[in-house]
Amino acid sequence: QVQLVESGGGLVQPGGSLRLSCAVSRSLFSAYVMDWYRQAPGNQRQLVARIFSDNRTYYVESVEGRFTISRDNAKNMVYLQMNTLQPEDTAIYYCKAALGAVTYWGQGTQVTVSS
Repeated sequence: QVQLVESGGGLVQPGGSLRLSCAVSRSLFSAYVMDWYRQAPGNQRQLVARIFSDNRTYYVESVEGRFTISRDNAKNMVYLQMNTLQPEDTAIYYCKAALGAVTYWGQGTQVTVSS
């Protein structure tokens, strides 16, 4: 069983920054495709950013240029650096690991952007 634990969420003012972290309790971490999703109240969970095993990245248009996903395979960690945060970024952020058809989710961390 793979466990994912997110951290780093909190309350931040508009224009501020946060760095989310996701610790993965699994060897062969480097082979996993790692995602960050978010879910705002009343909305479906949506993909925000993805990093492949070869470090290629993908971002949803609304965060392109503001968010950066990265991974540290030596530490089994994935990060989401979020800059220029806006109120519409408020959501619970989830980390997901995928290897083929097998996926694992973290419990989520709340990000609130408000003045």
